Amino acid sequence: MVDSVFVDANVLMYAAGAAHPLKQPCVGFLEAVACGEIVALTDAEVLQEILHRYSALNQRERAIEIVHLFVKVVPVVLPITLADVEGALDVHRRYARLQARDSLHAAVMMNNGIRRILSADQHFDAISEVQRFDPVLWTQLRATS
Repeated sequence: MVDSVFVDANVLMYAAGAAHPLKQPCVGFLEAVACGEIVALTDAEVLQEILHRYSALNQRERAIEIVHLFVKVVPVVLPITLADVEGALDVHRRYARLQARDSLHAAVMMNNGIRRILSADQHFDAISEVQRFDPVLWTQLRATS
């Protein structure tokens, strides 16, 4: 999994959402993943984030549709374990700018030997164990594979 790229929830939400400067870069990235150009994975919490966000917008069917589409493109979904939660507590303590979910994603990545994440969230830049790629610059992932 070392060469894999962790896909954050915002990538899918921009790709599936309304017009936005990050929509096309996110769609392009997911197309590259679907074509096998990039190996990507995510965790169960990302799927929960998508369900939560669209359900909060009263779009439950859309939430289900988007999760189904996402796991077709990114079928490797890592579980959340107690070791990940414990790791998230450490990450959360060390990196004050992170939100709880992102601390958990970082811990899952670290516990699975994944260093790269595609995310619009710049606070991942503070984590020394993680290398964030901005969706606009996702093509740089090809050069680092």
